[in-house]
Amino acid sequence: MNVLLLGATGMVGQSVLRECLLDPAITQVYTWGRSPISVTHAKLHNFVQKDLTNLGPLQDVLPEIDACFFCLGVSSAGMNEEQYRAVTYDLTMQFARELVRLQPNLTFLYVTGASTDSTEQGRVMWARVKGKTENDLLKLPFKAAYMFRPGGIIPKNGVRSKTGWVQAIYTVTRPLFPLLEKAFPNSITTSVQIGRAMINAARHGYPQPIVEVKDIRKLADA
Repeated sequence: MNVLLLGATGMVGQSVLRECLLDPAITQVYTWGRSPISVTHAKLHNFVQKDLTNLGPLQDVLPEIDACFFCLGVSSAGMNEEQYRAVTYDLTMQFARELVRLQPNLTFLYVTGASTDSTEQGRVMWARVKGKTENDLLKLPFKAAYMFRPGGIIPKNGVRSKTGWVQAIYTVTRPLFPLLEKAFPNSITTSVQIGRAMINAARHGYPQPIVEVKDIRKLADA
């Protein structure tokens, strides 16, 4: 399986990248982002492109891509709805529409978040925007599409948050990680679990397009 990964420097993207590089069944990993990544590996190919919706540099490899892991995202903190929608909905949909035009025969996996609002009518801004993004992605004619909704993510194996204050919280609470995993199995996953779950969904499929925390844990062991 050959995969395309967006958001490789974020916590989820790091998790997926690590598991992809460790998985012998994944032959090639292509990362697509605005800046280079520091990881090197024989099967890793890093494409740097400022305009993420311009897939021209990928045209030669897209026919070989079996799955796209879209792990790119931002926090809504400090943003109004128009600003957040521009990054979360507009950019995602522009990219996905161009991707499905060029390579419809792939599985598209999108990372949203727990409590995403599928009705698009709720009071929480980010949840409405994420909900619309999910709904419209599922209308595109990909081979298959899955919307991953992780809750809390416990980082493993050197995975770190890019956001300073978030990483500081992880550092302080690290001794509690084993307790949190046991106490909140339907709310918390590890970085390894989400990486494995996304790979397994891409490889084997899943009965439903919306993948909640409990589904992530189940898929990780598939």
